[in-house]
Amino acid sequence: MRKEDKDRGIGEDEGMNRDERGSGGPGSRSPMRMMLLWLLLLCILPLGLMFFSGRDLSPIRELRQSDFEELLKRHLIQQVVLEEQSSGSMVLIEGMYWATEADRDAWLKLERGTTSSDVSSKGEDKKSDEPASLKPQLLRFKVRVVYSDQLDIMIRDYCQVRETKFSSGLWSSLLISVLPILLMVLLFYFMFARQVRSASGNALQFGKSRARMLNPGKDRLTLDDVAGIDEAKEEMKEIVDFLKDPASFRRLGGKIPRGVLMVGPPGTGKTLLAKAIAGEADVPFYSISGSDFVEMFVGVGASRVRDMFEEGKRNAPCLIFIDEIDAVGRSRFSGIGGGHDEREQTLNALLVEMDGFEPNSGVIVIAATNRPDVLDPALLRPGRFDRQVVIDLPDLRGRLGILKIHAKKVKLDPTVDLSIIARGTTGFSGADLANLINEAALLATRTGKDMVGLEELEESRDKVCWGKERRSRKVTEAERRLTTYHESGHALVNILCEYTMPLHKVTIIPRGQAGGMTMFLPEEDQYHLTYNELCDAIAVALGGRAAEELVLDDISTGASADIRSATQTAKKMVCQYGMSRKMGPINYIGREEHIFLGRDITRSEDFSPETAREIDLEIRQLVEEGAQRARKMLEANLDKLHKLADALLEQETMSAEEVYELLEIPMPEKKPIDDELKDEAPQEEVPLCEPPVTVDPDLDNPHPGRE
Repeated sequence: MRKEDKDRGIGEDEGMNRDERGSGGPGSRSPMRMMLLWLLLLCILPLGLMFFSGRDLSPIRELRQSDFEELLKRHLIQQVVLEEQSSGSMVLIEGMYWATEADRDAWLKLERGTTSSDVSSKGEDKKSDEPASLKPQLLRFKVRVVYSDQLDIMIRDYCQVRETKFSSGLWSSLLISVLPILLMVLLFYFMFARQVRSASGNALQFGKSRARMLNPGKDRLTLDDVAGIDEAKEEMKEIVDFLKDPASFRRLGGKIPRGVLMVGPPGTGKTLLAKAIAGEADVPFYSISGSDFVEMFVGVGASRVRDMFEEGKRNAPCLIFIDEIDAVGRSRFSGIGGGHDEREQTLNALLVEMDGFEPNSGVIVIAATNRPDVLDPALLRPGRFDRQVVIDLPDLRGRLGILKIHAKKVKLDPTVDLSIIARGTTGFSGADLANLINEAALLATRTGKDMVGLEELEESRDKVCWGKERRSRKVTEAERRLTTYHESGHALVNILCEYTMPLHKVTIIPRGQAGGMTMFLPEEDQYHLTYNELCDAIAVALGGRAAEELVLDDISTGASADIRSATQTAKKMVCQYGMSRKMGPINYIGREEHIFLGRDITRSEDFSPETAREIDLEIRQLVEEGAQRARKMLEANLDKLHKLADALLEQETMSAEEVYELLEIPMPEKKPIDDELKDEAPQEEVPLCEPPVTVDPDLDNPHPGRE
């Protein structure tokens, strides 16, 4: 709000509306004003063309009737045009005359010379060289006279060139002049009228809510179309049941929750669950994005929040879904931006509407975000968002249910066992699984198959995880041999270690940005990692570099990603997981999320430089021990390393079964999938006072592939 608005007592909304009706901000103009400007230009342009077209710009001398008669008698009038006027005997005469007799004689002599047929070419050349300024000039004149018989005789006797024209009426002349302009104006009016009306309507709706009421009959989804988030469905179904039968809940004094916040990683189904609630509930459902509140003008977002809740109260009970609420609900108290910041004004309005002095019964707000750490604490308290529903990545049973739902949309081979794909997609979200099914359908279409089979599903899974094969990439024989021993080192160390993830496939065909890949797939969902598993993960990560150094007596840049992964794993073991005996069970990392400027400007370390040095030494020791373990394993099994590398050079891609058979090592038995799916009893819930331990997503799959 501007200073002059404050001095005159104009409120934010009023000042905003005045700005909307006026200039609307720098560089903006009213559509109606622009329309009037263009119409004015269209009117002036034809008039100017009509005024200047065909007009001689030489001066016109107005003569008296006596002067005109004198010029006639002296034979100085060259031509006349007579135009009868509306007033009876008055006639307007226009024409050309010579100033003197000498000019007349010179003109006539020149005219006779140019029309004579016996003029020599020499004379013509001489006349053509005469300057134009020496040629006699004709002057223009006009005169109004009382036309009489005597004047008519004089004109006939003393003027050889005579013309007569009749003047049209005033209205007919005006019509002829204005009609083209009117036609052009009407044409442009009909062209721009609809746009102007649309722009004017948008200007009037500038501060109105942009929440859209969903049509329950169009593409309706229900809770049966959502899988993999059973606990979240139960909590949301309770709200739907409350809206359908509030009396049964109020019987014991229960109240409807004011807000529900859905929290989870991207792609886990937060928006999908909201659509399912809209299909289940028999009440109005409004949907809006958090970015729809953010505008350049301060106060517009707050006005939209108020208008949204007013509309919701008129249709209560109703549901309002705000997607990506972190766009408008970010934390305050940062000192960055004052109280007139647009986002802060909008957040204040949202806080008041959700739980202020006025009752807000009947309006339930459902919001979704994947960044709950940046939300304002006042927004998260009970009374505004009474519930926080965590929507995490699906487990094996949840992934199988999601695959079955999306498989209904494609023509799937009846012999396909989706549990195999569900088992090999640990860490996939619902969106990833939907993309997997779609990629498999596209692959089957390209290969000309009639149905989607298990082969297409596994290939699409590999493509989603590690990228598409790039067989067109040209690789020299030396680089190909280097990549072969690098990937063979990863695979062999993985097989020889006890606490590693099962091997899936080894390939030297470039995938994504990697020149080769050693792929691992877990057999079951894993929520915790042990010390031995992390140490083996470091050894496997450095197995490729150890093979290069051992066989080729050289090292390459291909192990850069492996070194980074091993270093990050070792750092978290020391600083976050408390797995260093020397440093003890102390957290040296602090908060892991990125710096949020709405709360933290900088982040300082909570330990001394001496402690930092000890941490670096411990990390280095863990990494070096892993590298030494990998080298010792490869030295003890050098013949198997060469055997695997030779086979990989020939076949380019080998499955886990082929690798174990080639090395004559018994393959570990896989746990039957039925044992994991037959027990459908829900797991025991963790007490509220002891929140479940979460593992960093980067370490859920410590070594998914090696470059």
